[in-house]
Amino acid sequence: METTATPAQRTLTNGHLLIIVFAQFAGTSLWFAGNAVLPDLTRSLPGMTGWITSAVQIGFVGGTLLYALLAIPDRFPASRVFLVSVVLAAGANVSWLVGPVRADALLVSRFLTGFFLAGVYPVGMKIAADWFRPVLGRAMGFLVGALVIGTAFPHLIRGLGSTLPYRAILLSVSALAILGGLFLALFIPSKPVTKQPVGFQFAQLSALFRPSGYRPAMLGYFGHMWELYTFWAFAPMLIALYAAQHPNIHINASVWTFGLIASGSVGCVLGGFWALRSGSSRVARTFLFVSGASIVLVPWMLHVSPTLFSLFLAVWGLTVASDSPQFSTLVANHAPVANKGSVITLVVSIGFLITVVSIQLMAGLVAQVGPSVWLFYLLLPGPMLGVWASRGGRK
Repeated sequence: METTATPAQRTLTNGHLLIIVFAQFAGTSLWFAGNAVLPDLTRSLPGMTGWITSAVQIGFVGGTLLYALLAIPDRFPASRVFLVSVVLAAGANVSWLVGPVRADALLVSRFLTGFFLAGVYPVGMKIAADWFRPVLGRAMGFLVGALVIGTAFPHLIRGLGSTLPYRAILLSVSALAILGGLFLALFIPSKPVTKQPVGFQFAQLSALFRPSGYRPAMLGYFGHMWELYTFWAFAPMLIALYAAQHPNIHINASVWTFGLIASGSVGCVLGGFWALRSGSSRVARTFLFVSGASIVLVPWMLHVSPTLFSLFLAVWGLTVASDSPQFSTLVANHAPVANKGSVITLVVSIGFLITVVSIQLMAGLVAQVGPSVWLFYLLLPGPMLGVWASRGGRK
């Protein structure tokens, strides 16, 4: 179904980039679909927030490791890998609907969704790296911005259509994901793959730890990942704590959650253009520093006006995600061409493994001491490590 690039096709147009962006948005909308419908399931499945989020992350880690070990992103046309993966992820997303609501079925569904998303998010980045290298920082900004909106999208559906059955929400998200995969497969050509299958060489991973190579960007990315998904997963808790302090103010928690997550897409796009002038390393460090400062301010934000609190959430949401495309750009620019897809996939895999640790620590603390704004200080070591480690990164 997908097209294959000819030697004459060296670049794609901005219109092609928009198609990749839409496909990435549609595919990654599967990510937090389970979290968005969780309020409908709280009676039958209490205390599942941490496990539902971690199941996707663990599945994604397993998927990225297998995709990298088998060199799937480098052996096969990228558009085909994207389409097959997104169809399987969409099917896994709704697979648990065929029977009664059970925790084990939901967790398996979430795990498999994350597993097959390994062929969506990193492969989308590889496609961008293949075609938009001269302006990769900008392209990655749009691409990760699409991931951010996709992640937030189920919360918007939940917030604006609170009367929709959770089954309708999940089916709609899966249909959107498949549509995005079809668009990408139909309109985005794949770079020719090597005639001989490329097996991933672990010796090449040593480049990740060289002080002058990958290491600053990689460690900065890992610090960013310690904060990002745990913040997204427990942002509804923060909003609920604020609402409890202000009982006379009506707050649509799902819409607010969508807003704070989606604001990151604006930062990703703006950061992409900024990186063209100042370099990806500087942009990433700046965003990481501001998101870390936001963590420090959290306890005092519960007592401010709704306008100031929503502005605070927007700034934190904008900066917490916006360093990601620039760290990804730095990694992609230094990856060996023959193994670019596998290297990106492995770095992303390690990053998401870190998110599992962070999410489970937060969930465990919430279970032990109850919801508390001070628990968000658990996220602070991530930005601190990231800023320190990435200070020596290349542009």
